[in-house]
Amino acid sequence: QGQLVESGGGLVQAGGSLTLSCTTSGFTFSSYALGWFRRAPGKEREFVAAISGSNIVKYYEDSVKGRFTISIDSAKNTVYLQMNSLNPDDTAVYYCAALDGAAQRLRITQAPDYWGQGTQVTVSS
Repeated sequence: QGQLVESGGGLVQAGGSLTLSCTTSGFTFSSYALGWFRRAPGKEREFVAAISGSNIVKYYEDSVKGRFTISIDSAKNTVYLQMNSLNPDDTAVYYCAALDGAAQRLRITQAPDYWGQGTQVTVSS
């Protein structure tokens, strides 16, 4: 069974930066699409970013383009989300996800094979 463990969340002021990490185990990292989703208070879960296990294809939600960067370290079986220029609208619980398939399918279906437990990101104004 796959396991995903997020870390790196916290409290940051508007304009600041955070980097989330998601360490994975229990599946073939290079064969999976990895992604990040978030759920803000009172809102539906939404897609944030996805990347292919081959590190070739990346997708971003429009509101984070140019501010967030998704990346992987295959040697560590870890996916990262570098978040810059944070604003209060980015406040949410961020979840790591993994899908045995294409990054585009992860983005569209939001139905991964595995979810992480989530990490809280709070941006103060």
